[in-house]
Amino acid sequence: MTVIANDPDHTQPDEQSVGLQTRDGAMSSVAQVEVRRLSGQLDGHVVQRDDPTYDVERRVWNGMIDRRPAMIAKCASTTDVQRVLTFAAEHDAVISVRGGGHNAAGLAVRDDGIVVDLADIDHVDVDTARGLVRAGGGVTIGALDAATQRHGLAVPLGVVTETGIAGLTLGGGFGWLRNKYGLSCDNLVAATVVTADGRIVRADETDEPELLWGLRGGGGNFGVVTEFEFRAYPLGPEVHFSVVMHSQADAPAALRFFREWSERAPDEVSSIGVVWHAPEIDEIAAEHHGTPIATFVAMHSGTPAEGAEVLAELEGWGSPIANLGGTMPYLEVQQFFDEDYPKWERRYYWTSSYVRELADELIDAVFESVATMPAGHSNVDIWPIGGAVARVDVGATAFGDRSASFMLGIEANWDDPDLDQAHIEWAQRIAATAGPWSTGGRYANFPGGYETDEAPDFFGGNGHEVEALKRRFDPDNRFDRTHT
Repeated sequence: MTVIANDPDHTQPDEQSVGLQTRDGAMSSVAQVEVRRLSGQLDGHVVQRDDPTYDVERRVWNGMIDRRPAMIAKCASTTDVQRVLTFAAEHDAVISVRGGGHNAAGLAVRDDGIVVDLADIDHVDVDTARGLVRAGGGVTIGALDAATQRHGLAVPLGVVTETGIAGLTLGGGFGWLRNKYGLSCDNLVAATVVTADGRIVRADETDEPELLWGLRGGGGNFGVVTEFEFRAYPLGPEVHFSVVMHSQADAPAALRFFREWSERAPDEVSSIGVVWHAPEIDEIAAEHHGTPIATFVAMHSGTPAEGAEVLAELEGWGSPIANLGGTMPYLEVQQFFDEDYPKWERRYYWTSSYVRELADELIDAVFESVATMPAGHSNVDIWPIGGAVARVDVGATAFGDRSASFMLGIEANWDDPDLDQAHIEWAQRIAATAGPWSTGGRYANFPGGYETDEAPDFFGGNGHEVEALKRRFDPDNRFDRTHT
């Protein structure tokens, strides 16, 4: 291969070759015939810059990410992934891996690199007899939910259905079933992985159990996971779901109540406290539109009648300005936040902080920050951590921090590119404000400034073990991004 100068404008040397960035930052020229040969070997195909679908295929959920990979390998099988990784190694090309493409930091694409795109590895197979689900690396939460609910089952997953199960699970996976059944990664029982050297490995409790340990919340940069196998649990089709909103005047007191209530709620309840601005909807009086409010969102995993009884205290506290909940299909609960997170156009910067306690001073600081934030759709989510999540031994999985009482999910969401810096700085200020109460950890799926922060603490006391596993499975650091 021919190496040319590291010139960002010189990424396509001529029409007979493709410019690929190598891992040392230089550019290499790869003959077009080699790329066509690779594409012909795949069950899927390779998309290049002159392909009419290129601009669609390179998009990811976060509209702030605008990167131009040299090639997008649309893999349709585990063998496809193996062939693409072999090709990348032969040319020392940088790679990224796309599952659902929902990672807020946009790790699924990189300029002049090769994208290993798993979107077409999208099978979902439900084993009702054993309560297990096998799902391809390109499957989204919505697709898996639809398949499992046909059998009255559910896998603990996240709360936005366009999220890919791959990145979600590899980073942890907080959702509406966490207190009852644990994180998504806690329910991963096996995985098929293509390693950096092109091996296809099954990781389970018998074969490569250390790799399975690492995939359970360890970030996933050990290889490409082409299939996940999860435990599933009886659930639905209907559940009780609470969505209770409190006015600006009542919000600080409401959040203090939420703190105390969440500590005594049973495992069947998983909840989020949301600090944001009231949407302009008919269910909320116009006087509250656009004002900072506090919202309790909670789901009970038992029968609707049980849920209504257990959540009555949450719904009955104070003088709510709206209650949008009630009995509804579990699938609708999973879709409840979808409209708030449109893909491709809205801009996102998410960071996080695990905190030991939700102190009064922290509540006040968070609410004041939201009240004064730049115009947009931003919010701070308060995730109580307890139940099944807290009962897992810290060393049982690679997931970082189970000691915290709450996680702050700090979400800057906006539309105007001119406000990028203002929103990013707003999110970073809140994370800094949480410092006195922080355990020092951060949630891998809400990573913050990944590319400028070289050593975020995602794995807590498990960090050394994660690093050792990384050296074993990817000693040359070919997978140098955290997860998809």
